[in-house]
Amino acid sequence: MAFVAHIDSGKTTLTESVLYTTSYLSCSGSVDTGSTTTDFLPVERERGITVQSASIPVKWKDWTFNLIDTPGHADFGMEVESASRVIDGAVILLDSVEGVEAQTKGVWQQLDRYDVKTRMMFFNKLDRPGASVTQSLRSLLANQFHPRPTILTLPIASFNSRQYAHGEPGIEGLVDLVRWQVWKWAGEGSDPTCHPLPETIEELNKFSLFPADHPIVPHLPIARTELIENLSMVSEELMEYLLELPSSPSAYLEIEAERLMPHLRSATISNEVLPVVCGSALKHVGTQLLLDYVGELFPSPLDVPHEAQTRTSPVRALAWKVTWDAKRGWMTFVRVYSGKLTKQSGLFNASRNRKEKAGKLMLLYASEAQEVDELPMGSVGVVLGLKHTRTGDTLVSMGANSEQRTALRDITPPPAVVSTSVIPQSHSDLEPVQQALDALTRTDPSVRVDVQEGQLVVQGLGTLHLEIVENKLRSEWNVNFEFGQRRVSYREGMGMGEPQENWDHWSGEVNGKPASVVIPVEIRPMEEGEVGDPVWDGNLVIGPRGKPLPSPESISTSRLAAIGDGLATALSNSPHYSLPLTKVYVKVNELPKDIGVSIATLNTATVAVVRNRIRSAGPGPILEPYVHVKISVPEKSFGNVINDLTENGGELLEMGEDSSSGFDGSEASAFSDEGVYVPPAWVSPSGSYTGKSGGQGTVKHVIHASAPLKQMFDYSNRLRAIAEGHGNFEMTVDGFKDVSEARCLEILKEIGRA
Repeated sequence: MAFVAHIDSGKTTLTESVLYTTSYLSCSGSVDTGSTTTDFLPVERERGITVQSASIPVKWKDWTFNLIDTPGHADFGMEVESASRVIDGAVILLDSVEGVEAQTKGVWQQLDRYDVKTRMMFFNKLDRPGASVTQSLRSLLANQFHPRPTILTLPIASFNSRQYAHGEPGIEGLVDLVRWQVWKWAGEGSDPTCHPLPETIEELNKFSLFPADHPIVPHLPIARTELIENLSMVSEELMEYLLELPSSPSAYLEIEAERLMPHLRSATISNEVLPVVCGSALKHVGTQLLLDYVGELFPSPLDVPHEAQTRTSPVRALAWKVTWDAKRGWMTFVRVYSGKLTKQSGLFNASRNRKEKAGKLMLLYASEAQEVDELPMGSVGVVLGLKHTRTGDTLVSMGANSEQRTALRDITPPPAVVSTSVIPQSHSDLEPVQQALDALTRTDPSVRVDVQEGQLVVQGLGTLHLEIVENKLRSEWNVNFEFGQRRVSYREGMGMGEPQENWDHWSGEVNGKPASVVIPVEIRPMEEGEVGDPVWDGNLVIGPRGKPLPSPESISTSRLAAIGDGLATALSNSPHYSLPLTKVYVKVNELPKDIGVSIATLNTATVAVVRNRIRSAGPGPILEPYVHVKISVPEKSFGNVINDLTENGGELLEMGEDSSSGFDGSEASAFSDEGVYVPPAWVSPSGSYTGKSGGQGTVKHVIHASAPLKQMFDYSNRLRAIAEGHGNFEMTVDGFKDVSEARCLEILKEIGRA
């Protein structure tokens, strides 16, 4: 499983709490002091953010979890992408003060993309002022995360009822609505106590743990009743059982957790409900309950579709991450889907048609390694010694048949939006820099390296991503270079010009002899309704069988792979403005059995044919990356912020005073709360307290806008100046958009093409 969330939602802190709770650590580290287990890179400890995902096996009761802590910053979305590909379930953290944020939605969509059905929400930071379970739940509905979020644990802000009246922040306990227990945390450093709740309303009202006037007590039967009734809506068997119960007010309080858990587990695995647990990772509140419910509700490797296993089942594993270690060399993180991987065994890389040999096998506890003899099905581990394997490759046993050698689903990197030139300090530094960049792209496929007009250009997911790239090149590969100015990565579409006659014919000389070949491709601009493939940078490339063509490295037949590689080369650099091409439709037809040229010549001919077709079509539209930005500012700065956005090419999408509205302004189509238990606002007194004046502090206005990424590089400084330090914003990539003629001319001047 993985912990995923928006940046600063507490993923690494929760990981530390899990390691402390499971006795892996004697005391938990802190992000603020740079002492956490999974943020072990110097750059992570220096900046206080997670840059790369870290895997760690966790033992809790009778379960073993392969836990992956992921970055929250969008610039490191590739790490979440690769983790999402191999997990069976995910815990999505939500800052209970902020609700759903930009990257919360981003990681949710990544889980959708890799069909990770089993998910659980953890409402974190309930000890903070302004935290609200109610508003957090409503933000899930407003952003259409799931129509049935189901609260399993209800927070107790304080066992002193007066704190509810005063709106004091805090979390001192949790009510487990399924097991019908109450947990109480006495304070830091002390273990929580667990108390079973009475099974009749009369006894509950006299329960000694709560004062007689505590507001939570009369609400608990209501909360459990709604939980059970809502669960019965997705379980016919549970519904029939409830219909046979007596009509006593305490009937639902007497239902054992053992009767509810199988229905809850089935509904969670099938994604019919979204379990929600609450707590504070910093104070270790709710961590034990989170682990219990992950163990009870998440699928084991046997619960997800898999091949029938025997003692001789061939190995099938996916390399979901590759890193370089100065002492150990190349380290390949794998998830084993079938068979048993043993050390020193021969492997075949089905994605690249290369033989490999596994050296040592390891279980990695963040930066600490434990050597093992084997990795059985379902396990996540590290293989040393693989020379050619990259992120997303499929590894199988050497003895596997042709059907078993088919590649598993690949991992698709997000599109690069920012680039910079890489300038070696001397001619002798050129080769080491090129080798370092090649190694870096092996560890991080979202980094792309091109040669444009003789200059090395590296592209990434954002300015912070490129900063980390620069840091790794210097610290890990010790190469001498300078980075040029960061600039936006633009794209070019295809023109509408008609093709020349016999444009798909290529002729030339090979080894002094004339050669010719017809490349069986159709090329045109994409039409409305057609969706580009991220594997091909927004272009749509269809293979001979009418299905999307995989990346060239994953194509098994050499001739089709040569054409695919030629297409990738030609589409990466247009003949007009040297920009990557996008929104181009390419259909590769069947190749004749005898093409009459070598594989290398077929590749060269494909590049030439495609470039000629693009050239004859004429210059196409220029596209630049946009971001969706949500800005919260006080009323006095509202007008100035809007003026600044419009002056810098931004388009206003929505404005209002409700900061809990969907990040993309989707509140109008929010899921209904019918059939959903929504706790009353007073359950989180700090989040609902209005005080004597009836106000909740300064009302902030919220602005949703779409703006060019180039104009938002320095937005943090601009907003700080405009709002006098009282504004905040969040951004997410909004794709590439066509630009106006005037803006097109500006871009061409910027890249030296006008």
